[in-house]
Amino acid sequence: MNARGTGGNAAARTKATSRAHSAGAGASQSAMREHNLGLVLEQIVDAAEPVSRADLAVGTGLTRATVSALVDLLVSARMVDELEPVARRTAGRPAVPLVPARGTIVGIGLEANVDYLGACAIDLAGNVLAEEVVEDDFRHSAPAEVLPVLGGLGKRVVAAATGQGARVAGACLALPGIVDRVSGPLRLAPNLGWADDDLSALRTVAPFDTIGVRVANEANLAAVAEIRAQHAARPSFLYVSGEVGIGGALVDGGVVFKGAHGWSGELGHVTVDPNGPDCTCGAEGCLETYAGKDSLMAAAGLARDLPVEALIEAARRGDTRALEALARGGRALGIALSSFMNLTDINEVVLGGIYSPLTDLLVDHIRHELDRRVLTAPWVDMNVKASVSGTRAAMSGAALSVLRLVVASPGAWGALEAESWSEPEGIPAPDAAAPPAWQGAAAHRSTAQEEHA
Repeated sequence: MNARGTGGNAAARTKATSRAHSAGAGASQSAMREHNLGLVLEQIVDAAEPVSRADLAVGTGLTRATVSALVDLLVSARMVDELEPVARRTAGRPAVPLVPARGTIVGIGLEANVDYLGACAIDLAGNVLAEEVVEDDFRHSAPAEVLPVLGGLGKRVVAAATGQGARVAGACLALPGIVDRVSGPLRLAPNLGWADDDLSALRTVAPFDTIGVRVANEANLAAVAEIRAQHAARPSFLYVSGEVGIGGALVDGGVVFKGAHGWSGELGHVTVDPNGPDCTCGAEGCLETYAGKDSLMAAAGLARDLPVEALIEAARRGDTRALEALARGGRALGIALSSFMNLTDINEVVLGGIYSPLTDLLVDHIRHELDRRVLTAPWVDMNVKASVSGTRAAMSGAALSVLRLVVASPGAWGALEAESWSEPEGIPAPDAAAPPAWQGAAAHRSTAQEEHA
């Protein structure tokens, strides 16, 4: 059975209705099939455990015959794999569990952060086929110097994935700053020292000159990875991405809220104390100056280029400066998060990035401030927990965001063409008339679903 249970089925039926309305009353049969294919593939990809055709019929509201025909197309297109049949507890033929296909289509995730550059290739099943990371100090770097290095990482990852027989759907670059979702350029990444930079040069480097590169905020993309990792029905939480800077992403009902321009979530620049330390953004007393990695390490008397494990080790052995640094940072996080909770009525916080391994050392200080400052604290359980999306969540989320566009339009990637994946030398490109996934071929999805991707 689908692990998401009744809540998940209800959510799926709501999505089905939304998708049907967005397709329009006069939609052609092929357009309706495309949107139904996307709905079925979405159910399979998002499920916490393998689902059967019967499960999909219940979850989507489609007839079993329709679901069976759609699944056959997805299997033929190598987007879905069938596992060995499982005997039913009741009479009837054994159920055939369905899972996302491994190693057939990948999204490329790229990330430029203050202390590392990275690239990875992830398939529909969530497996990492290839990954490369370069650790260095990229504070106050120049895009003209960083982008070629990032392009080289991406090129090697693409080569590794395609060498395993995978087809590349596109790429997405995660950046720790304000990315304009309307016009595209990076507006500001203060810790990198980048401002109003046109990053289109990356699109001229092979293989990105053919597969394209989208750009998005790293915290928003990390939240995409967290949504996938949780396998919960329509989760709501604030994802806090702790690195040198601090990003935040608001997830409401399984959808990442990005704001009118894509600029939401700059949690690190919420004012904790207007008379506090100077921040790289030009203001004073920002959360980042108390709880960012550099600030925590400095307050603990540790070199900023040491891994966060050095801070954990110092705290575990009772080092006074380390414990005081974590208490100070935890209180600042609690103050900033209490304002968020008072404004949004979302009472779950997921600590990611460096905060994930630090959760046990921070959580009491955070909760102390939440109990004091959140007005609804007497009536709700304010849950603060560590991320389950792993390290480099933004990079993973970047790759997954590309794959969400494939899920939205599986027909553009071969699911409507019976023989489209039969060539022995590899998988052919989509028809020229069909928009590639990196351009957002999701015309039949609702606005909310686009935000989820």
